[in-house]
Amino acid sequence: MKRTLLLILIILSVVACKKTRIEPEGPTDVRVFNNTDLTFDNVTVNTSGGEYVFGTVAPHQYSGYHRYEKAYPKADISLTVAGVEYSTPQQDYTYMQYMGQMKITYRIFIRSQALKELDTDVVAEGEIEGL
Repeated sequence: MKRTLLLILIILSVVACKKTRIEPEGPTDVRVFNNTDLTFDNVTVNTSGGEYVFGTVAPHQYSGYHRYEKAYPKADISLTVAGVEYSTPQQDYTYMQYMGQMKITYRIFIRSQALKELDTDVVAEGEIEGL
């Protein structure tokens, strides 16, 4: 009886110790796309995994990529257009799933001219090569 119980405990221990695959949080390579006819200056992106200033992004143009520790489908983004500051609403990352080890683009557009509010669509560009 003791042998059977011991054998069952060993089997359960081995099964319980089986590794489960956990996707890494990052890094994530991020760029921005200016999805307007206006020039964006001082484009700053905070992904909760770091903050970076992309600088000026011309109309309908992409910035270069910047590597963040982690990124989410939404980000805190601020910028200026002709000296007027615009920003996304502050993000709550509590229940958001991170993007993981991939290249993404935040396509930025103006949601409300009156409120000076931005919004984004995220586009997954593919996995980061070499990781």
